[in-house]
Amino acid sequence: MKVSVNWVKQFTDIELPIDKLVEKIGAQLGAVEEVIDIGKRYQGIIVARVITSDRHPNSDKLTVCKIDDGGVVKKVSRDTQGYAQVVCGAPNVEIGMLTAWIPPGVTVPSTFDKEPLVIEAKEIRGVVSHGMLASPKELGFGGDHSGLLAIDEDIIPGTSFTKAYKLDDHIIDIENKMFTHRPDLFGMLGIAREISGIQNTAFHSPSWYLNPKLIDAQSTTAQLNLQVKNDLPRLVPRFCALSIANVSVGPSPVWLQSYLMRVGIRPVNNVVDLTNFVMYETGQPLHAYDYDKLAGGSLVIRYPKEGEGLTVLGGKNLSLHKGTIIIADAVKAVGLGGVMGGAGTEVDDDTKNIVLECANFDMNAVRNAAMEYGLFTDAATRFTKNQSPLQNPAVITKAAEDILRLAGGNLASPLIDDKSKLPQLQRINTSSDFVNLRLGLKLSSAQMAALLNNVEVETKPSGSKFSSNVPFWRTDLAIPEDIVEEIGRLYGYDHLPQELPPRDLTPAKLDPSISFKSRVRRTLSSAGANEVLTYSFVHESLLKKVGQDPKNAYHIRNALSPDLQYYRLSIIPSLLEKVQPNIRAGFGEFALFEIGKEHFKGATDRDGLPKELDRIAVVVASKDAKPGAPYFAARKICDYLLDELGIGGVFYEPIDRQKTSKTATYYDSDRTALITVNGQKIGRVGEFKQSVSSALKLPRYCAGFALHSNKLVNLSSPPSYQSINRFPSLDQDLCLRSTTKLTYAALLEFLKKQLDKASAKHGYGFDIFPLDIFQRPKDKSYKQTTWRIRLWHPGRTLTTAEVNELIDQLSKEAKNRLKAARV
Repeated sequence: MKVSVNWVKQFTDIELPIDKLVEKIGAQLGAVEEVIDIGKRYQGIIVARVITSDRHPNSDKLTVCKIDDGGVVKKVSRDTQGYAQVVCGAPNVEIGMLTAWIPPGVTVPSTFDKEPLVIEAKEIRGVVSHGMLASPKELGFGGDHSGLLAIDEDIIPGTSFTKAYKLDDHIIDIENKMFTHRPDLFGMLGIAREISGIQNTAFHSPSWYLNPKLIDAQSTTAQLNLQVKNDLPRLVPRFCALSIANVSVGPSPVWLQSYLMRVGIRPVNNVVDLTNFVMYETGQPLHAYDYDKLAGGSLVIRYPKEGEGLTVLGGKNLSLHKGTIIIADAVKAVGLGGVMGGAGTEVDDDTKNIVLECANFDMNAVRNAAMEYGLFTDAATRFTKNQSPLQNPAVITKAAEDILRLAGGNLASPLIDDKSKLPQLQRINTSSDFVNLRLGLKLSSAQMAALLNNVEVETKPSGSKFSSNVPFWRTDLAIPEDIVEEIGRLYGYDHLPQELPPRDLTPAKLDPSISFKSRVRRTLSSAGANEVLTYSFVHESLLKKVGQDPKNAYHIRNALSPDLQYYRLSIIPSLLEKVQPNIRAGFGEFALFEIGKEHFKGATDRDGLPKELDRIAVVVASKDAKPGAPYFAARKICDYLLDELGIGGVFYEPIDRQKTSKTATYYDSDRTALITVNGQKIGRVGEFKQSVSSALKLPRYCAGFALHSNKLVNLSSPPSYQSINRFPSLDQDLCLRSTTKLTYAALLEFLKKQLDKASAKHGYGFDIFPLDIFQRPKDKSYKQTTWRIRLWHPGRTLTTAEVNELIDQLSKEAKNRLKAARV
């Protein structure tokens, strides 16, 4: 935001020198990026009057002028009447006109920041020219180089050009990011109010801003029928418009051009320049249309039609997308709402009737349009800061009055004020104790009220309490903490006491979820697995490779890269994608795990936002074939993890083929099991489909499992410790021959229950480990399953006889109940 100090001085006094002012702005308002001394560019330039203008004796396109500068420029040759001679090539030079003279030894302003061009007295086709008469372009007042700058005010020749137009000015460039929450600071009026406040002086906004006299159409025969239709009241809560007839469009006065130039705005014509001037003064963008180019004399706020396009100012052609706010007439789009007007309705030299617009647009819609079409205009910058719709009538009234004064014409329609639900002015109640506690100050409520009243936040103290009426332009003030911040800033953060606040040494409570994840990491790492961290976003092709439907995943419109277009539905595919790269890197056998999040379209929280599903995923892989099925390698790690978490009652049950999963589509249902704890599903473990293995180039020995983290947190128990048994344990192997219809899980569950009974009766401790599952090639109906059973007693050494007796009892029960014979 470029701030002109002289422009600000029109609203408030500034007593500080420029260096102190910049320091104070940096400390209490916003970071200053640059300070530009405008006056240096125009040093030595003089206002002069053309006295004579004669054709150059050696050129048809040049004239030899005698100019009157009041004799203020020294060391210049003059005639007997004291006039200086200048050769000029401008076609608009005429006797009596006032213009800017750049004498010898003075730098051309437009070259000041590039390669400075210093004017010298020199001979042009045989005639000496003492300096030059300047065009607007040479003065940095735009791009017009067709003629001299014609000064339209009665200024005494010899007056410094800098003094005449208050160009002894400094431009303070404040970083825009500092004002993201302060739309009022994108105008000189708001900046002046804040500078007054940080100088500890009261500011008073002009009456035209606080108490505008709303204008009515004058009685005239030149009435223009103007209609406004707002189809998007939620996105455009207020839209003001009026028409002015019989305007005279032409160059702006030099004073107006000078103010626009110094803040980086190129002058166009008096109507357009005034809309920009008022925007820069108030922070509220405006736009002017050529009424005669509007079909039907109407403005319609709507979404674009299919295939509709728009050529904006500057000639850029846009293909309008669904959801964009556009301004249209009865036939076509004429403007991109909140961003830029259309080229087809711009105000030019032939314009006679205009429509003035002052609207308020949804900040997010404007930001999206600016990003989508690559149009980052001054209007878009301001609308994306959430401008207050309550200032629109005052601003359009001021702009209309200025246009009537400078461009003539008459009001030709009433002020149309289309508005929906507007924000209500708020009152914030707080106390000096509340503020002082947070700032470490000892200010009274009266002192706080004075600071706030200086910036027109009307505040009345009552004892230690005070209430503040939020002015309509302060859209950032909503809660008592905002008042605390405002008082701290106005008082000066550098005045806050430099004392450390008291510290509470009470240790913070551990977050159960963080502690749980750390426990899982330690356990899996001790099992030999390696943790990886992958993106929560995946490419559409990965979803399809593992059989997942991308329609079930959230699609990211503004993705980090083309490879990260979708939220992942599960973590396992992300791990599987890393298997082949690790094998190529030379790792023959490994296990990978990740603790992360999954998202599924339709799974939302109470606020309707996508729910983050916490998961633990593990994949084991071996480049070379190994004995046994990879399923058991994955299950072994899963068993170890659950055991270390203190989760008992784990059961593995076959997958029901009729119940298909929309996320776990990569498992081979014949080689996969559901993991349950006391009937509650906590995950899946299994091998992967052949199609998935082929698509991701997985080795034949590869399996994995995924667990629900949030369920495990509730099921887990703290680690328990027991002393090491002083007596030796005894191992016995047990092999049972059973039908293939009897699952391994059912056999294991049966043996554990029998061992639990023996443990309760005799005090035994036990462990059971699977050793082998064997099926004879010629016997497809039966299988042989072998376990190693480890037994011990905490108080004595077990004898072989009693262990044999227990094993015999187990075999007998297995045969009677399961028809499983001991081999």
